[in-house]
Amino acid sequence: MATSSVPRVKTGIIGLDPLISGGVLQKSVNLVTGETGTGKTIFCCQFLWHGLQKGETGVYITLEEDPEDIKEDAKLFGWDFQNYIDKDLLRIVYHDPAQVNNLASVLIDEIKRLKAKRLVIDSTSVMGLAVKDPSQIRKMLLNVINVIKRTDCTAILTSEITEESKALSRFGVEEFVADGVFVLNYIGIGESSARTLIVRKMRRTKHGTDIYPMDIGPSGIEIKPVD
Repeated sequence: MATSSVPRVKTGIIGLDPLISGGVLQKSVNLVTGETGTGKTIFCCQFLWHGLQKGETGVYITLEEDPEDIKEDAKLFGWDFQNYIDKDLLRIVYHDPAQVNNLASVLIDEIKRLKAKRLVIDSTSVMGLAVKDPSQIRKMLLNVINVIKRTDCTAILTSEITEESKALSRFGVEEFVADGVFVLNYIGIGESSARTLIVRKMRRTKHGTDIYPMDIGPSGIEIKPVD
C-alpha cells in the first residue's frame, strides 16, 4: 500500500510530519518515550493544540502532573488551553494512578463526552506505583490501548525511561502494540547539550531513519533536518 493513500493526522510538531509521510496514522496509538526532561509533555500539548486549531476536540489524561500546571506550562508557548476548556472543546483530567483499574472506562466516558478526535495519556510509567505485578500492568496497558483503538481518536501515550536504559518503555509492552514510536533524547556534554528525536517505528509509513536534532523554542518543539 502506498503510504500517501493512508489517512493521516498532522502532529503539529514543526518539521516532524514531512518525516512520517505527512503525519501519524488516523485513529492510531503512538508512543512518545524518553528520559526525564526530554520534552514529552510539550510534545503532547503541541499535538493537542494543533488539533484544536483545526477544530478537533481533545482529551488529556494526566497521571502525574496537576492540570493547572500543564495549562501554565502551555501558556509559555502561547497555547491558551483554558479558552478551549471553557468552550467544552478540551478536557484535561487528572486520574489517580492508584485507580488505574478503571482508566479504560474513564477514557471511554471522556472521549464520548467531547466526541474527541485527539487523546493524550501522560504517563503510563506511573501505573507501577499502584500495581506491583508487571504482568498485571501489561494486561491493563493492553486493555487501555485496545479500548483506544476502538474509538475515533488518534492518541499519544508517553512513557518515561531511566537513564542508560535500552528499553523503549517502562514495562516493555507499549512499543509493541503502538502504531508509532518516537524516542526523545537529551544529551549533555560538559556545558553544552543537545536534544534529538528518532522515529523508531511507524506502521504503514515510509519514515525518516536518522537521528534528528530537536529544539524547544517559543513555538514549541521543532525537528531540524539532518545536515
